[in-house]
Amino acid sequence: MAINTKLWTKNELQTYILLLCANADSDETDEELQMIKSKVDDATYEKIYEEFSNDSEQQGLDKIDDNIHHHDFTNQELSELRREMYEIFFADCSFKQMERNLDRIMDNILY
Repeated sequence: MAINTKLWTKNELQTYILLLCANADSDETDEELQMIKSKVDDATYEKIYEEFSNDSEQQGLDKIDDNIHHHDFTNQELSELRREMYEIFFADCSFKQMERNLDRIMDNILY
C-alpha cells in the first residue's frame, strides 16, 4: 500500500469507483452524479467527490487498488459493485471505448 493512501470505508471506496466510472468518458452527467448520490449520504459524497476532483486518473486507480485489498469483499458484494458500475457506464445508453478500457482495468483490480 502506498504510504500516503488513506483507507476508505467500503462505502467511500464504492463512491470513488462510481465517480471514476462516471468520468471515464470525460463527461460526468447530472444523471450519473444523481445515481451515485442516491447510494450514499451527502457528507460522504462531498468528501469523496472533492478528493476525486483533485486526483489524476492514475492516482485514483492506485488508491482504488490499495483500498480494494484492504477490505474483504464477498463475491456477492463484488457482483453488486460491478452491476452499479455498469449502471453508470450505460446511463447515457452507450458503452464508449474509454469506458470499456476502464472496465478492463477495474476487472484486473477487483479480481
